[in-house]
Amino acid sequence: MNRTAWRVAVVGAGPVGLALALHGARLMPDSSFTVYDAREAERDISGDPRTLALAEGSVMFLRRLGCWDAARAAPIHSVHVSQMPPSPGQPQVLIEAAALGAKQLGAVLSYGALVAPLQRAWLDAVAAEPARLSMRFGTPVASVESAGGEATVQLPPSRVQGGAVDGQTHRHDLAVVAEGGVFAEQARKSLSHDYRQTAWVGTLEIEGGAVRGRAYERFTRQGPAALLPLPDAVDTPGDLGAAGATAARASAATSPGRRRAALVWCVNADDDPVRELDAAQRLALLGTLFPDEVGRIVQMSPLKDFALGLNAERTLVEGRVVRIGNAAQTLHPVAGQGLNLGLRDAHELVAALRHADNLERALRSVEWSRAPDRWAMIAATDFLARSFTWKGPGLAALRAAGLAAVQHLPAVKEALARRMMFGGR
Repeated sequence: MNRTAWRVAVVGAGPVGLALALHGARLMPDSSFTVYDAREAERDISGDPRTLALAEGSVMFLRRLGCWDAARAAPIHSVHVSQMPPSPGQPQVLIEAAALGAKQLGAVLSYGALVAPLQRAWLDAVAAEPARLSMRFGTPVASVESAGGEATVQLPPSRVQGGAVDGQTHRHDLAVVAEGGVFAEQARKSLSHDYRQTAWVGTLEIEGGAVRGRAYERFTRQGPAALLPLPDAVDTPGDLGAAGATAARASAATSPGRRRAALVWCVNADDDPVRELDAAQRLALLGTLFPDEVGRIVQMSPLKDFALGLNAERTLVEGRVVRIGNAAQTLHPVAGQGLNLGLRDAHELVAALRHADNLERALRSVEWSRAPDRWAMIAATDFLARSFTWKGPGLAALRAAGLAAVQHLPAVKEALARRMMFGGR
């Protein structure tokens, strides 16, 4: 057997699972890859409007895969972080791509605009090499286990006339679980904490504003609130499908002189100031949160809410099973780094596997190499999320002092910016 001739199962055809499968299939030409997903093949995901923020390192990775459509994304040229008054000195941190010699810090796009090209590329790869690559749509996975030097993917029993038939068992050298979901729907992992916070998400239209391509993060008394730039107009490439094209045009239809932004508004779940308000009241309250340079928020889509928590495995590797992305760690959105961390997991896993002659040793190297980046991001987001639940005098002043220190220490600000762009490389 060639040293890279592994039989790899990927459970989950979201952005992390598909990126891993594509990257692995290209760099490990003697290995086979099978992607499992419960989603039916006929389901058009291209119009899924959920907003994703990608760091520049993730954008570069997707470009290398040939799955980045810049016309469907809004670049982030700068990030403005501040705290609501009253704060001593009104501190703020401004990170600009130009100051780092970069074109952008990252980009924002919809889930459908990210996953549709990845899925199209994977299906094309499967069609070109059906003996080595496969896609099992409409195939939910009951369990993934490591035993006897193999990984087994167990499918649930199927229903036929006369009763149930035992599910099939598929054997692989390695199974990568990349199917995560959101905190409220997940089984609790070894490290878990409910922040008792709710994230309200939606799309805004804004008039005026000083700077285009700027993302805003605002520390409020309830929790962080963020605005992310969205594309003002969208071309509709063929692989979006009819539903995706219609959704893209509708989501991008803004009035002249206005721009679009995605909202992530985190509040205390036990004292939620948003839930009982009508649309006009929510819009009025939202208008008080962000600095004046944002502009005037004039329209807001219906908001959706979801619970926030930390849910993480202590280790990525268990025998011949590896968990990456949200299957390994679900983070608070305060830093917008969950998907980026998952894509770095995928990239580094393939890097370890492509020249490995011993799978166990390769997986141990992945565990050790990913630990600093992974645990630094878990610790940072956990600290920020918990800090909004702490009660006591002086906490707002401490946060203000921290922001002021970062802004006035260029080396620290640059190191922070590069960490957010590229992770702990």
